[in-house]
Amino acid sequence: MNGKMKGIAMRLAALCVCMAVLIWSNVPQAQAAVYWGSTGTQVRQVQQKLKQWGYFSGTVDGVFGQETYDAVVRFQKKNGLTADGVAGSATLAAMGISSGTAVAASSSTSSSYQSDVELLARLIYGEARGEPYVGMVAVGAVVLNRVKSSKFPNTLAGVIYQSGAFDAVRDGQINMTPNEQSRRAARDAMNGWDPTNGCLYYYNPSTATSSWIWSREVRLNIGAHSFAV
Repeated sequence: MNGKMKGIAMRLAALCVCMAVLIWSNVPQAQAAVYWGSTGTQVRQVQQKLKQWGYFSGTVDGVFGQETYDAVVRFQKKNGLTADGVAGSATLAAMGISSGTAVAASSSTSSSYQSDVELLARLIYGEARGEPYVGMVAVGAVVLNRVKSSKFPNTLAGVIYQSGAFDAVRDGQINMTPNEQSRRAARDAMNGWDPTNGCLYYYNPSTATSSWIWSREVRLNIGAHSFAV
């Protein structure tokens, strides 16, 4: 190849590289992951969520270290995610955190999680709309405590649709479209926040007529509901 041809080839190669860089820079990038060694606002958001839900006891300092890693792993195991200690798109979506435009998790696990959130949100909306926010989370926590208890069905749908368990199912309010606050309360409950500290029952003492429910040990009252074991 003569010098002139070599020069043309080099210019073409440089042009290709420039075009590739330009194209790549304009491709929408996936939601950023945070992992060991990451710092910044998103790490702080992860730490705040994990601390609120009881997975993280360290300082919310925006630095992803050992304690944050361990907390992320615990959260992932609890929610059926890949327990790799990396807060990638699926984990961030489960936490309700996004960087810029929210990216929908593509795994079947995340789809199942979102379906459970929606079902629990519908139950919360039907049973506790108008209650203080912590009371809405508490209703969701009671449902999840039942899932974990050997006294009740071991699935979310099984507990919610158990015959006679919830007024919202009996009168059809379970089929209403929940608001965003109910969805947020469902996510908080599913991510480990339990304001009731293990209660399995709740009722409105102003309207409850069952003598059996009155025999339960009341642990706390939130809004119009008493929560009991």
